[in-house]
Amino acid sequence: MIKTAIVPVAGYGTRRLPITKAVEKSMLPVGNRPIVDFAVEDCILAGIKDIVFVITETGEKSQIETYYGRNARLEEFLAARNATEKLKMLETAPSDVRFHFVKQDANDKYGTAVPVALAVKELGLNESVAFCNGDDFFWDSKDGSEEKNLVSHITHDEAAIIGVRLPKEEITKFAMIEKNTDGFMTNIVEKPKLAEITSDLANINRFILSPALLTEIVNYVDNHHFGATDQEYFITDPILNFVRGGGKMRVVPASGRFMDCGSLEGWLYANQVVAGLSK
Repeated sequence: MIKTAIVPVAGYGTRRLPITKAVEKSMLPVGNRPIVDFAVEDCILAGIKDIVFVITETGEKSQIETYYGRNARLEEFLAARNATEKLKMLETAPSDVRFHFVKQDANDKYGTAVPVALAVKELGLNESVAFCNGDDFFWDSKDGSEEKNLVSHITHDEAAIIGVRLPKEEITKFAMIEKNTDGFMTNIVEKPKLAEITSDLANINRFILSPALLTEIVNYVDNHHFGATDQEYFITDPILNFVRGGGKMRVVPASGRFMDCGSLEGWLYANQVVAGLSK
């Protein structure tokens, strides 16, 4: 069983300015819930009890901490009005789920590998963990949870990655996953050119990271010094090193629809789907 998930939500969300000047990108609403809550629910349905958010160090309480914490004054307000159903809505997660917050300096190294390294070192993680973005999610997944489906395909201490089937033109925006006939990754290429595409599977940064792969990621971040704005620390770099060194990463095709809320168009579409206004 996977017990812990790392959810990176740090950064200023500059692609969604000006709204992200006031609202954290992962807290933008899809229906009446923030984007990140769909990923959190997915993890909880897979049996994960510890959610590690990597947040931006601002010196103030983040909106995610507020959302998953208690609001005593609001609870008192609703209780005084016997608003029982609305009180239940304040229970944003089961009581046995624990939330952890690791702070990342926005001016330090950046990229998808960095929050993993920070969480591993700060919390002393030494077992397989899940990793999922805070600004996208899956809809209509098998058994109601893409994470549960992913976990069901792996064996003890095995790494895994979800592959989303996309048209070639769309894959150029992501990373292309290549796999062998046994279902294990052989290659991953960041933002390939159209002529380079040999697979219809795209990486959307939904992983199971084994202990050996976590070590690879930490060493990559610690031992490479690109400079704060010179090069992004893609998590796919240590993953590729891991695979080329003999490590195995199982590729599991997605069963649900991928909702990418990083762009305005993707966020609007996700709202329409969740609201039942679009198929």
